[in-house]
Amino acid sequence: MSLWLVRVGKNGEKEDLFFNNDLVELGWRAMPDMSKIKTKGELKELFMKVYPGTSKNSAANQIGQIWTFIKRMKNGDLVVSPCKSRASIAVGKIKGPYEYNKDLEEFPIHIRRVEWLNTDIPRNAFAQDLLYSMGAYMSVCQIKRNNAEERVKKVLRDGQDTCIDDLTHESSPENVDIETLAKDQIVDYVNRKYRGHELSRLVEAVLQAQGYVTENAKPGPDGGVDILAGKEPMGFGEPRICVQVKSSESPADVKVLRGLQGVMANFGAERGLLVSWGGFTRDTIKEARLNFFNIRLWDSDDLIRAILKNYDNLSDSLQAELPLKRIWALVIED
Repeated sequence: MSLWLVRVGKNGEKEDLFFNNDLVELGWRAMPDMSKIKTKGELKELFMKVYPGTSKNSAANQIGQIWTFIKRMKNGDLVVSPCKSRASIAVGKIKGPYEYNKDLEEFPIHIRRVEWLNTDIPRNAFAQDLLYSMGAYMSVCQIKRNNAEERVKKVLRDGQDTCIDDLTHESSPENVDIETLAKDQIVDYVNRKYRGHELSRLVEAVLQAQGYVTENAKPGPDGGVDILAGKEPMGFGEPRICVQVKSSESPADVKVLRGLQGVMANFGAERGLLVSWGGFTRDTIKEARLNFFNIRLWDSDDLIRAILKNYDNLSDSLQAELPLKRIWALVIED
């Protein structure tokens, strides 16, 4: 049995396709049916006809990913797909051969059928070395270093990875999504430094940096609200927001969302913000879409994005607590 990475698209555009239809998709939609391909040489010949002019190195990389998807992945193998719409990792089991499917989308697509075992595992359930491997820049690849397969099984069973001190990495730096890697490091730092009520303090600081006047509930029973926020002057302006912050590493279920809706009515607030470090269940995300004009959801990725966007406006003391620096990195296309 092996462990494979298959991405949900650069911006998560394939998530609904993956999880609503129990499959993973290859991409490379210009490629025709490859079910009769027997050798890698045949695949290379076909690829160069479809994508003429592709550089030698880029062609080798892409052909290797396609070959992995249609031939190397076997029934019973585990597959991981990092989600983009929420800070979670989906883990499934391959249960079908390569298919050239003409029914699911407007155009034919290349798929493998999958039994999804868990689509809502928080990213912080995995140790940094596994996140490093899951940040490989390729769309399809094998993850095998540091006993990765057994550790993913442990996360499925126990909910938490085994930490590794002496790390080795499967991917060389040029094959790693540096942006994702850096974000994971920031997430890990925030997770360790801002636990419990401290996370609420961090969220409040971000809202203040956005121009809100806030009141933060003290640690302990909070009447269902952690932060009240309103625009200047004195917080009387609109929108008026009730904020609930959950620092647990477990995804927030739909009951938490409905509880926030009741709190909003009690406080006369037009808007609600639910912050859940561990992300949200799929049912919570679906119900939140029905309340798009009233409620927003922030998982750990959303909070980190808000911090980065408003970092220059955070207080000097908070910047000292959370020291960040902008860098430029070259994007390797081939």
